This record gives sequence, C-alpha cells and structure tokens, in this order.
Amino acid sequence: MQIHDFHLSYCSNIHPGETWDATFENLKIYIPEVKNRLKHKGPFGIGLRLSHEASLILQRPERMQEFKEWLKKANAYVFTLNCFPYGGFHRTKVKENVHSPDWTTVERKEYTVRSFQILAQLLPEGMEGGISTSPLSYRHWFSSEKAKNEAIEKSTFHLIEVVEELAKIHQETGKLLHLDIEPEPDGILENSDELISFFQNWLLPKGKAALTEKLGITAEEAERLIKTHIQACYDVCHFAIVYENPAETFEKLKSAGIQVGKIQISAALKVIIPESAIERFTLSKRLQEFAESTYLHQVVARRKDGKFGSYPDLPQAIEHLEKTKDLEWRIHFHVPVFLDNYGAFQSTQSDISLVLNQILSNSGITKHLEVETYTWEVLPEDTHLTLGESIARELSWVIGELEME
Repeated sequence: MQIHDFHLSYCSNIHPGETWDATFENLKIYIPEVKNRLKHKGPFGIGLRLSHEASLILQRPERMQEFKEWLKKANAYVFTLNCFPYGGFHRTKVKENVHSPDWTTVERKEYTVRSFQILAQLLPEGMEGGISTSPLSYRHWFSSEKAKNEAIEKSTFHLIEVVEELAKIHQETGKLLHLDIEPEPDGILENSDELISFFQNWLLPKGKAALTEKLGITAEEAERLIKTHIQACYDVCHFAIVYENPAETFEKLKSAGIQVGKIQISAALKVIIPESAIERFTLSKRLQEFAESTYLHQVVARRKDGKFGSYPDLPQAIEHLEKTKDLEWRIHFHVPVFLDNYGAFQSTQSDISLVLNQILSNSGITKHLEVETYTWEVLPEDTHLTLGESIARELSWVIGELEME
C-alpha cells in the first residue's frame, strides 16, 4: 500500500510453504484479511517471498496469468521480492543454510535472474522493483582470508551477470529493477563498512572492467549500471544488532554512491546483562525459550571497554553468560515490531523509529518498506496472536509511526 511516498507491505516469508501453490494459497487467505483489518481500500502492495521451487512454477505463462488475474481482482500489486532464502524456511532446520546456495554458485545467480524476469512481468508500469538477497555467503564457511576472497571474487562476477540482465530488462521494457544486498551478522558482508568496501574494492573495479569489455560501454556508464542495479537492503534488525546509527549509516552509503533499494522493518531482541549471579541464572533460563533450532540467532555483545564481540548462535552465548564481561547483547531474533519489551528483555524497536524518522526527513533514501517478522511459529507462546492479527498489528504500528512523524 502507498503511505506518503512509500510502498509498504509485509514480507510473505511469514507464511510456511515452499511451493508456489502453498505461497499463492496463503496470499489468497491473508491479503484480503489484512486489508480488511487495516480498513485499507486502495491497492495493496505485496512483498513476495519466492523460493527457488516456487519460481520454477510461477514462470510458466499459465500460472503467471492466473496470478495476474488474482492480483487485479484483489486490488494488489507486487513491488518487491525476498530471494534471500533459496529453499526451505519453515518447519525445518535452517540455521546457516539460509545462505545456501550462496553467490559463488550458478544456482543462486540463475534463481535470482529467473525471479527478476518474474518481477518484471508483475511490476506495475512506472514503478521500480527490487529483490533482496544474501550478503554473498556465510563467513564461517571459509577457513582463511584467501578462501573468503576467492568466494567474494566468484560472487562479484555472478552479480555482474545479474547487472547485465537487469540492464537488458530496463532497455527492453523500461522497468527499473535492482538487486538489494542485505548485510547480516556473520555474512561475508555484515555491516555498512563491509558493504562499502565490497563495492569499492571488488564490485566496481572488477565489474567495470567486465562490463566495458562485454557491452562495449565506457567505464563511467558501467559504474552507473552497477550502482543503479545493485543496491542495499537495510534490514533494521541486522543493523541494530551491529550497533550502527541509522543516520550515520545512511550518510555513509550516500557518500559511497550506494542506493538503498529496500528497508526491511524488523526488530531484534536486546538484553542488558545483570551483574548478580542469581539474575544471570534467571536470565539464562528465560533466554532458553528463544534458543530454538530453526534459525540462526547470532549475538553481538557490547563490552565494558567499548568494543564488540560476537557469538555465532544464541546457545553459545548462553554458555558464556555466567562469567561474561559483556554489558549488552543484541540477538538476531526477528521479534514483533509493535512491542518494545518482552518481559525481562527489550527490543530494538527504537531503531525502527529512528529509521522511519530519517526516511521521512529525507524521502530520497528509499521508496520500499517491508515489515519482516518471520518467527511467529517459534516465538514463546505468550507473544502469539492469530497470524492475520499479527500482520495487521505490525503494519498498523508502522503506519502510525509514519503518520505521527
């Protein structure tokens, strides 16, 4: 839906199911319900999570036509896709495999190109479209700096092939599409500095050389194509976990010439570490509720000396809780955005307010907003609402924040 100059939706990765039939069925159930709960009468934007398996089906002309007819009837439109998870994302052990296959592989590139071809058919005229994707790979899969750099180089050339395809789509259809790289803790790219470094040291120099040779264009035109079609996905949860200040991050990206294709509105768990042993023991027991087996819950710690440390997953952090010198933990657990505390815990909801304030005062940052809370099935039971209520309440909270600023 359009709020001010922004297209706002929720990411359909909230719904279980990897097949196109399951994905479509969930949209048919929940889009009308959420619209009704919000009393929204205009066109309703959809942030579509499209798995590899689902994309193979939706690309078929008869299934595409069926979906287009439903969108028209439902008064809905698709403006962004989430193609970070390639395969299974619910009711299975995902953990670090959410990055697989990574950007070193042809499979990841082909899935992404196919998804863009689908988005180009769905996107309304006069609107730009984006797809969010992984931060190249999972850094702990590489045992040396050399191995990591080799992965970055392979990823770079696959991304440049995507740029070629997007430039071709733009030329043939007039539709502007961009791939939005989503930094995440323990990804090869986990913060704004690493994303900027990737652009400056890999994507631009190697990409310009490749595109000038393949397309017979100038280096300046090649750089313009790269910066147009490769952008950033600012996941508020992820940047809050690594303690980035939104205003400073947006300014750094702007100075580097990196556009923000999409902001994913999400909140992380925030825990202030108590000093007493008894309180730490109690905290440990409560945190166990969130140490579930489906998703990675990376932890970034703020320490007394002002430095930061990290744990690859919440169970490892809990093991150190009794004796840790950490002052605060921020945990990669996408909790509902409309709550700012969970009993003994807080959330990074305040970072969402800061981000929304930034985009309202500078409408050039991005046009795409997508609420991304996908952990409803693994949240402690005292946070549960029905799924339709949950989605509507999240969107309603964001709308309230946008209209209040």
